[in-house]
Amino acid sequence: MPPAAPEGFQPHDRKSPLTNPWEPLFSRRTDDRVVLGLVVAEPHTNSRGLLHGGLIAAMADNAMGLSCGQVLTRDGVRTDGLVTVSLGVDYMGRAEIGDWLEFDTDFVRAGRTLCFAGAVVTAQGQPIARAHSTFRVHTSSSS
Repeated sequence: MPPAAPEGFQPHDRKSPLTNPWEPLFSRRTDDRVVLGLVVAEPHTNSRGLLHGGLIAAMADNAMGLSCGQVLTRDGVRTDGLVTVSLGVDYMGRAEIGDWLEFDTDFVRAGRTLCFAGAVVTAQGQPIARAHSTFRVHTSSSS
């Protein structure tokens, strides 16, 4: 039986070859963000059995990109997608198997060609990482 997610989270509907081995993933959408979540399991860990920093970076990037897309859509901007230009992560803590993780974008500034975002990653409600990213907004008229 798959792990349970907190109230408000649903199975994440956007699949990718990168994240498929990390399923099940969950998401909660609002008008200005997509919050991603998962229960830490063995495929998410390093050789010491702790959450791998690479997963934190990839999932934070994913959450921030989806949140930028959510804001752009809300604001009526039609895009052909977003591409990460830069990504920074500051690690402040750790997570273990069984912990609930959330990747919550708490800042989005969307422009016509660039979107800036910031996120906090929590394990069991405690911050373990902070991320920031810049995305290139591609539209039909982008070169």
